[in-house]
Amino acid sequence: MIPIAKPMLTDEEMRDVTDVLKSGNLRQGAKTEEFEKEFCRRVGSRYAIAVNSGTAALHVSYLSLLEPGDEAIVPAFTHISTASTVVYSNARPIFADIDEETFTMDPQDVNDKISSKTKVIAPVHLFGHAADMKTLGEIADDHDLHLVNDAAQAHGTRINGRDVGALDDLNCYSFYPSKNMTTGEGGMVTTKERRLYEKGRLIRSHGQKRKYYHTTFGLNYRMTEIAAVIGLNQLEKLHAFVEKRRRNAEVLTKAIAKIRGIRPPVVKSNVDHSFNVYSVLIDLSQLKCGRDEFVKVLQAENIGCRVHYPIPLTKQPAFVEGFRVDECPRAESISKRILSLPVHPLLKKTDLEKIIEAVELVVDYYRK
Repeated sequence: MIPIAKPMLTDEEMRDVTDVLKSGNLRQGAKTEEFEKEFCRRVGSRYAIAVNSGTAALHVSYLSLLEPGDEAIVPAFTHISTASTVVYSNARPIFADIDEETFTMDPQDVNDKISSKTKVIAPVHLFGHAADMKTLGEIADDHDLHLVNDAAQAHGTRINGRDVGALDDLNCYSFYPSKNMTTGEGGMVTTKERRLYEKGRLIRSHGQKRKYYHTTFGLNYRMTEIAAVIGLNQLEKLHAFVEKRRRNAEVLTKAIAKIRGIRPPVVKSNVDHSFNVYSVLIDLSQLKCGRDEFVKVLQAENIGCRVHYPIPLTKQPAFVEGFRVDECPRAESISKRILSLPVHPLLKKTDLEKIIEAVELVVDYYRK
Protein backbone atom coordinates (compact mmCIF):
# COMPACT_ATOMS: atom_id res chain seq x y z
CA MET A 1 0.00 0.00 0.00
CA ILE A 2 1.25 3.47 -0.91
CA PRO A 3 0.10 5.55 2.11
CA ILE A 4 -1.77 8.84 1.73
CA ALA A 5 0.64 10.47 4.20
CA LYS A 6 3.85 9.53 5.99
CA PRO A 7 5.83 11.68 8.44
CA MET A 8 9.56 11.90 7.77
CA LEU A 9 11.51 11.68 11.03
CA THR A 10 15.28 11.22 11.23
CA ASP A 11 18.01 10.53 13.78
CA GLU A 12 18.23 14.28 14.48
CA GLU A 13 14.69 14.39 15.88
CA MET A 14 15.32 11.29 17.97
CA ARG A 15 18.61 12.65 19.32
CA ASP A 16 17.08 15.97 20.34
CA VAL A 17 14.04 14.33 21.92
CA THR A 18 16.37 12.11 23.94
CA ASP A 19 18.31 15.19 25.09
CA VAL A 20 15.07 16.83 26.27
CA LEU A 21 14.03 13.69 28.15
CA LYS A 22 17.43 13.50 29.84
CA SER A 23 17.23 17.17 30.82
CA GLY A 24 13.94 16.71 32.69
CA ASN A 25 12.66 20.01 31.21
CA LEU A 26 9.57 18.66 29.49
CA ARG A 27 7.01 21.47 29.70
CA GLN A 28 6.97 24.65 27.60
CA GLY A 29 10.32 26.38 27.95
CA ALA A 30 13.40 27.60 26.10
CA LYS A 31 13.07 25.20 23.15
CA THR A 32 9.46 26.24 22.61
CA GLU A 33 10.51 29.89 22.58
CA GLU A 34 13.30 29.09 20.11
CA PHE A 35 10.79 27.28 17.88
CA GLU A 36 8.44 30.29 17.97
CA LYS A 37 11.22 32.69 17.01
CA GLU A 38 12.51 30.49 14.19
CA PHE A 39 9.00 29.93 12.83
CA CYS A 40 8.44 33.71 12.79
CA ARG A 41 11.67 34.24 10.92
CA ARG A 42 10.80 31.61 8.32
CA VAL A 43 7.32 32.92 7.51
CA GLY A 44 8.11 36.62 7.90
CA SER A 45 5.82 37.35 10.81
CA ARG A 46 6.58 39.33 13.97
CA TYR A 47 5.15 37.12 16.71
CA ALA A 48 4.32 33.44 17.17
CA ILE A 49 2.50 31.46 19.85
CA ALA A 50 3.22 27.72 19.99
CA VAL A 51 0.28 25.59 21.12
CA ASN A 52 -0.52 21.90 21.41
CA SER A 53 -2.72 21.47 18.29
CA GLY A 54 -4.05 23.24 15.23
CA THR A 55 -7.46 23.25 16.90
CA ALA A 56 -5.94 25.07 19.87
CA ALA A 57 -4.40 27.62 17.48
CA LEU A 58 -7.85 28.38 16.05
CA HIS A 59 -9.49 28.53 19.49
CA VAL A 60 -6.85 30.91 20.88
CA SER A 61 -7.28 33.12 17.81
CA TYR A 62 -11.07 33.28 18.00
CA LEU A 63 -11.02 33.89 21.75
CA SER A 64 -8.67 36.81 21.09
CA LEU A 65 -11.21 38.49 18.80
CA LEU A 66 -14.77 37.27 19.36
CA GLU A 67 -17.33 38.27 21.97
CA PRO A 68 -20.48 36.29 22.86
CA GLY A 69 -23.04 36.65 20.08
CA ASP A 70 -20.51 37.61 17.38
CA GLU A 71 -20.44 35.81 14.05
CA ALA A 72 -17.48 34.39 12.11
CA ILE A 73 -17.82 33.49 8.44
CA VAL A 74 -16.15 30.16 7.66
CA PRO A 75 -16.09 28.01 4.51
CA ALA A 76 -18.62 25.20 4.27
CA PHE A 77 -15.94 22.83 2.97
CA THR A 78 -13.19 22.29 5.55
CA HIS A 79 -12.34 20.34 8.70
CA ILE A 80 -14.90 20.88 11.44
CA SER A 81 -12.39 22.57 13.77
CA THR A 82 -12.48 25.75 11.66
CA ALA A 83 -16.12 26.13 12.73
CA SER A 84 -16.40 24.21 16.03
CA THR A 85 -13.86 26.46 17.73
CA VAL A 86 -16.06 29.43 16.83
CA VAL A 87 -18.84 27.76 18.82
CA TYR A 88 -16.48 27.18 21.74
CA SER A 89 -15.69 30.89 21.64
CA ASN A 90 -19.37 31.67 22.37
CA ALA A 91 -19.91 32.89 18.81
CA ARG A 92 -21.74 31.57 15.76
CA PRO A 93 -20.24 30.20 12.55
CA ILE A 94 -21.84 31.38 9.31
CA PHE A 95 -21.08 29.16 6.34
CA ALA A 96 -19.93 30.51 2.98
CA ASP A 97 -19.73 28.49 -0.23
CA ILE A 98 -16.47 27.77 -2.01
CA ASP A 99 -14.78 28.38 -5.35
CA GLU A 100 -15.17 25.28 -7.51
CA GLU A 101 -11.62 25.46 -8.85
CA THR A 102 -9.53 26.06 -5.72
CA PHE A 103 -11.98 24.70 -3.07
CA THR A 104 -11.32 27.85 -0.99
CA MET A 105 -14.02 30.26 0.23
CA ASP A 106 -15.90 32.31 -2.34
CA PRO A 107 -15.42 36.04 -1.56
CA GLN A 108 -18.74 37.02 -3.13
CA ASP A 109 -20.66 34.60 -0.91
CA VAL A 110 -18.71 35.88 2.08
CA ASN A 111 -19.69 39.44 1.23
CA ASP A 112 -23.34 38.44 0.88
CA LYS A 113 -23.37 36.86 4.35
CA ILE A 114 -21.90 39.74 6.35
CA SER A 115 -24.26 41.06 9.01
CA SER A 116 -24.08 43.56 11.85
CA LYS A 117 -22.85 40.70 14.05
CA THR A 118 -19.98 39.65 11.80
CA LYS A 119 -16.60 40.13 13.46
CA VAL A 120 -14.29 37.64 11.72
CA ILE A 121 -13.71 36.12 8.30
CA ALA A 122 -11.87 32.79 8.52
CA PRO A 123 -10.38 31.76 5.16
CA VAL A 124 -8.95 28.25 4.92
CA HIS A 125 -5.92 27.76 2.67
CA LEU A 126 -7.29 24.35 1.86
CA PHE A 127 -4.96 21.50 0.88
CA GLY A 128 -2.15 24.08 0.55
CA HIS A 129 -3.80 26.41 -1.99
CA ALA A 130 -4.16 29.97 -0.69
CA ALA A 131 -7.58 31.60 -0.55
CA ASP A 132 -8.26 34.79 -2.53
CA MET A 133 -6.74 37.04 0.13
CA LYS A 134 -6.68 40.19 -2.00
CA THR A 135 -10.47 40.20 -2.34
CA LEU A 136 -11.14 38.87 1.16
CA GLY A 137 -8.76 41.46 2.62
CA GLU A 138 -10.62 44.24 0.81
CA ILE A 139 -13.94 42.94 2.13
CA ALA A 140 -12.52 42.79 5.67
CA ASP A 141 -11.22 46.36 5.38
CA ASP A 142 -14.52 47.65 3.99
CA HIS A 143 -16.48 46.19 6.91
CA ASP A 144 -13.84 46.61 9.64
CA LEU A 145 -13.53 42.86 10.17
CA HIS A 146 -10.65 40.68 11.37
CA LEU A 147 -9.10 37.77 9.48
CA VAL A 148 -8.30 34.44 11.10
CA ASN A 149 -6.47 32.41 8.47
CA ASP A 150 -6.62 28.64 8.83
CA ALA A 151 -3.24 27.60 7.43
CA ALA A 152 -3.31 24.12 8.97
CA GLN A 153 -2.50 22.59 5.57
CA ALA A 154 -0.47 25.47 4.15
CA HIS A 155 3.08 25.30 5.51
CA GLY A 156 5.19 26.88 2.78
CA THR A 157 2.28 28.30 0.77
CA ARG A 158 2.91 31.74 -0.72
CA ILE A 159 0.73 34.38 -2.39
CA ASN A 160 2.60 36.69 -4.76
CA GLY A 161 5.80 35.52 -3.08
CA ARG A 162 4.53 36.24 0.45
CA ASP A 163 4.18 33.40 2.95
CA VAL A 164 0.65 32.97 4.28
CA GLY A 165 2.11 33.06 7.81
CA ALA A 166 2.73 36.78 7.36
CA LEU A 167 -0.89 37.67 6.55
CA ASP A 168 -3.30 39.78 8.64
CA ASP A 169 -4.50 39.32 11.39
CA LEU A 170 -3.94 35.83 12.81
CA ASN A 171 -2.65 32.69 11.09
CA CYS A 172 -3.20 29.20 12.49
CA TYR A 173 -1.05 26.14 11.76
CA SER A 174 -1.31 22.46 12.64
CA PHE A 175 1.63 20.09 13.11
CA TYR A 176 -0.42 16.88 12.97
CA PRO A 177 1.52 13.91 11.48
CA SER A 178 -0.10 14.28 8.03
CA LYS A 179 0.95 17.93 7.64
CA ASN A 180 3.92 19.25 5.66
CA MET A 181 5.87 19.31 8.92
CA THR A 182 4.95 17.64 12.19
CA THR A 183 5.53 17.69 15.93
CA GLY A 184 3.19 14.73 16.50
CA GLU A 185 0.47 17.01 17.80
CA GLY A 186 0.98 20.75 17.90
CA GLY A 187 0.14 24.09 16.37
CA MET A 188 1.24 27.69 15.94
CA VAL A 189 -0.39 31.12 15.75
CA THR A 190 1.43 33.93 13.95
CA THR A 191 0.57 37.62 13.99
CA LYS A 192 2.11 41.02 13.38
CA GLU A 193 0.05 42.66 16.13
CA ARG A 194 1.56 42.79 19.62
CA ARG A 195 -1.88 43.20 21.22
CA LEU A 196 -3.11 39.93 19.72
CA TYR A 197 0.16 38.20 20.57
CA GLU A 198 -0.01 39.21 24.24
CA LYS A 199 -3.67 38.24 24.52
CA GLY A 200 -3.07 34.89 22.83
CA ARG A 201 -0.18 34.07 25.15
CA LEU A 202 -2.41 34.67 28.15
CA ILE A 203 -5.22 32.50 26.74
CA ARG A 204 -2.73 29.71 25.99
CA SER A 205 -1.75 29.43 29.65
CA HIS A 206 -4.77 29.85 31.95
CA GLY A 207 -4.87 33.64 31.51
CA GLN A 208 -1.80 33.76 33.72
CA LYS A 209 0.34 36.91 33.54
CA ARG A 210 2.72 35.61 36.17
CA LYS A 211 2.68 32.52 38.37
CA TYR A 212 -0.79 32.17 39.95
CA TYR A 213 -1.80 35.69 38.87
CA HIS A 214 -4.62 35.48 36.31
CA THR A 215 -5.78 38.60 34.50
CA THR A 216 -8.25 36.77 32.23
CA PHE A 217 -9.63 33.29 31.64
CA GLY A 218 -7.62 30.87 29.58
CA LEU A 219 -6.84 27.22 28.91
CA ASN A 220 -3.86 24.92 28.95
CA TYR A 221 -2.84 24.92 25.30
CA ARG A 222 0.92 24.93 25.93
CA MET A 223 3.37 23.04 23.72
CA THR A 224 5.87 20.60 25.25
CA GLU A 225 9.64 20.89 24.81
CA ILE A 226 9.56 17.47 23.13
CA ALA A 227 7.22 18.76 20.43
CA ALA A 228 9.28 21.96 20.08
CA VAL A 229 12.57 20.19 19.34
CA ILE A 230 10.86 17.97 16.77
CA GLY A 231 9.40 21.14 15.26
CA LEU A 232 12.80 22.85 15.08
CA ASN A 233 14.20 19.91 13.14
CA GLN A 234 11.18 19.68 10.85
CA LEU A 235 11.31 23.40 10.15
CA GLU A 236 14.87 23.02 8.86
CA LYS A 237 13.59 20.48 6.33
CA LEU A 238 10.29 22.13 5.46
CA HIS A 239 11.50 23.81 2.27
CA ALA A 240 12.85 20.52 0.92
CA PHE A 241 9.66 18.70 1.94
CA VAL A 242 7.45 21.23 0.14
CA GLU A 243 9.60 21.32 -2.98
CA LYS A 244 9.37 17.51 -3.21
CA ARG A 245 5.58 17.71 -2.82
CA ARG A 246 5.44 20.26 -5.64
CA ARG A 247 7.55 18.06 -7.92
CA ASN A 248 5.38 15.04 -7.12
CA ALA A 249 2.24 17.09 -7.80
CA GLU A 250 3.67 18.24 -11.12
CA VAL A 251 4.21 14.64 -12.22
CA LEU A 252 0.71 13.61 -11.14
CA THR A 253 -0.96 16.61 -12.75
CA LYS A 254 0.82 16.16 -16.08
CA ALA A 255 -0.49 12.60 -16.31
CA ILE A 256 -3.94 13.03 -14.79
CA ALA A 257 -4.74 16.02 -17.02
CA LYS A 258 -4.69 13.57 -19.96
CA ILE A 259 -7.24 11.21 -18.39
CA ARG A 260 -10.81 11.97 -19.44
CA GLY A 261 -13.22 11.89 -16.52
CA ILE A 262 -10.92 13.20 -13.80
CA ARG A 263 -9.64 16.73 -13.07
CA PRO A 264 -6.33 17.48 -11.34
CA PRO A 265 -5.98 20.36 -8.85
CA VAL A 266 -6.18 23.90 -10.21
CA VAL A 267 -3.39 26.26 -9.10
CA LYS A 268 -3.79 30.01 -9.53
CA SER A 269 -0.85 31.78 -11.14
CA ASN A 270 -0.11 33.96 -8.09
CA VAL A 271 -0.09 31.04 -5.63
CA ASP A 272 2.79 28.73 -4.71
CA HIS A 273 0.75 25.68 -3.66
CA SER A 274 2.36 23.58 -0.92
CA PHE A 275 0.33 20.42 -1.73
CA ASN A 276 -0.33 19.11 1.73
CA VAL A 277 -3.17 17.24 0.02
CA TYR A 278 -3.47 16.38 -3.68
CA SER A 279 -7.19 16.32 -4.40
CA VAL A 280 -8.80 15.52 -7.74
CA LEU A 281 -12.41 15.72 -8.92
CA ILE A 282 -14.05 12.86 -10.78
CA ASP A 283 -16.74 13.54 -13.37
CA LEU A 284 -19.61 11.30 -12.32
CA SER A 285 -21.40 11.97 -15.62
CA GLN A 286 -18.62 10.13 -17.45
CA LEU A 287 -18.25 7.19 -15.08
CA LYS A 288 -20.48 4.24 -14.18
CA CYS A 289 -19.71 4.51 -10.45
CA GLY A 290 -19.91 6.82 -7.49
CA ARG A 291 -16.93 8.43 -5.80
CA ASP A 292 -16.90 6.01 -2.84
CA GLU A 293 -16.78 3.00 -5.14
CA PHE A 294 -13.97 4.66 -7.10
CA VAL A 295 -11.99 5.11 -3.87
CA LYS A 296 -12.62 1.53 -2.77
CA VAL A 297 -11.27 0.12 -6.03
CA LEU A 298 -8.22 2.42 -5.97
CA GLN A 299 -7.48 1.21 -2.44
CA ALA A 300 -7.77 -2.37 -3.70
CA GLU A 301 -4.99 -1.41 -6.12
CA ASN A 302 -2.87 -0.49 -3.06
CA ILE A 303 -3.22 3.27 -3.49
CA GLY A 304 -3.90 4.84 -0.08
CA CYS A 305 -6.40 7.44 -1.24
CA ARG A 306 -8.79 9.28 1.09
CA VAL A 307 -11.70 11.67 0.88
CA HIS A 308 -11.21 15.23 2.13
CA TYR A 309 -14.06 15.91 2.91
CA PRO A 310 -17.07 13.61 2.36
CA ILE A 311 -19.60 15.80 4.19
CA PRO A 312 -19.66 19.62 4.04
CA LEU A 313 -20.16 21.43 7.33
CA THR A 314 -23.63 22.53 6.20
CA LYS A 315 -24.69 18.86 6.34
CA GLN A 316 -22.93 17.89 9.56
CA PRO A 317 -25.45 16.83 12.22
CA ALA A 318 -23.72 19.02 14.82
CA PHE A 319 -24.65 22.13 12.82
CA VAL A 320 -27.97 21.17 11.24
CA GLU A 321 -29.99 22.00 14.34
CA GLY A 322 -29.53 25.21 16.28
CA PHE A 323 -27.40 27.05 13.73
CA ARG A 324 -28.03 29.17 10.65
CA VAL A 325 -27.09 26.84 7.82
CA ASP A 326 -27.51 28.31 4.34
CA GLU A 327 -27.31 26.19 1.22
CA CYS A 328 -23.79 25.94 -0.18
CA PRO A 329 -24.35 23.99 -3.42
CA ARG A 330 -20.75 24.01 -4.67
CA ALA A 331 -19.43 22.63 -1.40
CA GLU A 332 -22.12 19.97 -1.40
CA SER A 333 -21.42 18.98 -5.00
CA ILE A 334 -17.65 18.83 -4.58
CA SER A 335 -17.93 16.71 -1.44
CA LYS A 336 -19.51 13.96 -3.59
CA ARG A 337 -16.82 14.05 -6.30
CA ILE A 338 -13.51 14.74 -4.55
CA LEU A 339 -10.77 12.32 -3.53
CA SER A 340 -7.13 12.67 -2.49
CA LEU A 341 -4.08 10.84 -3.79
CA PRO A 342 -0.66 10.42 -2.13
CA VAL A 343 1.77 13.30 -2.76
CA HIS A 344 4.09 13.17 0.27
CA PRO A 345 7.90 13.59 0.01
CA LEU A 346 8.74 9.91 0.57
CA LEU A 347 7.13 8.85 -2.72
CA LYS A 348 9.53 7.35 -5.23
CA LYS A 349 9.31 7.59 -9.01
CA THR A 350 7.91 4.06 -9.10
CA ASP A 351 5.25 5.02 -6.54
CA LEU A 352 4.09 7.92 -8.71
CA GLU A 353 3.97 5.62 -11.73
CA LYS A 354 1.85 3.12 -9.77
CA ILE A 355 -0.55 5.86 -8.65
CA ILE A 356 -1.02 7.11 -12.23
CA GLU A 357 -1.38 3.58 -13.59
CA ALA A 358 -4.01 2.73 -10.98
CA VAL A 359 -6.03 5.90 -11.65
CA GLU A 360 -5.97 5.19 -15.40
CA LEU A 361 -7.03 1.59 -14.77
CA VAL A 362 -10.00 2.53 -12.59
CA VAL A 363 -11.17 5.36 -14.88
CA ASP A 364 -10.97 3.08 -17.94
CA TYR A 365 -12.90 0.35 -16.13
CA TYR A 366 -15.75 2.65 -15.08
CA ARG A 367 -15.91 4.98 -18.09
CA LYS A 368 -19.31 5.02 -19.79
